[in-house]
Amino acid sequence: MNRSAPPHSSPSSGTAPRLPPVEPPWGDEVAEDLRKLMPPGVPPLGLFRTLAHNPRVLRRVRRGGLLDPGSVSVRDRELVILRTTALCGAEYEWGVHAAFFARAAGLSPAELAATVSGDLEPFAPAERALLQAIEALHASATIPDDLWVALATDRSPAQLIELVTLAGQYHTISFLTNALGLALEPAALRFSP
Repeated sequence: MNRSAPPHSSPSSGTAPRLPPVEPPWGDEVAEDLRKLMPPGVPPLGLFRTLAHNPRVLRRVRRGGLLDPGSVSVRDRELVILRTTALCGAEYEWGVHAAFFARAAGLSPAELAATVSGDLEPFAPAERALLQAIEALHASATIPDDLWVALATDRSPAQLIELVTLAGQYHTISFLTNALGLALEPAALRFSP
């Protein structure tokens, strides 16, 4: 399994993105999607404003998101998202989730750093199995039988489906943030202190 730190492929704050985020005024549908994607009073992220170049994709990303209350805990959800985005070198998305969700997920600074380094030591056995499954999916697009058994020991079929779907969804988001060269969000955390 990959235990090394991810490549730092995100642009620096001085690099222009490949596509500039769409600026207001927005059409009614885009404005609605941007409003529903963000907490009240928080301006839309660069990712969402960039996706607004294609309103259909923006709407599908919003409607297909799995950040609502689901079958998995916020902690498991964020471990999947953070490790997936770190493995993909998607500092933009990792940093947004680290800044906005790590506290709600109860992640300590050491655990948060371990989502980047791949160190499993800070985690309980069930979480180690989850992180190893994410690494296996990233490396081979599947989960070996023995690891699946360990992952399924403490999780329902609904949770297993959601966890694998989250990993796939955040590969897509990582592809977007990296390929579009998004500028890092000012409030987001970075891979390295």
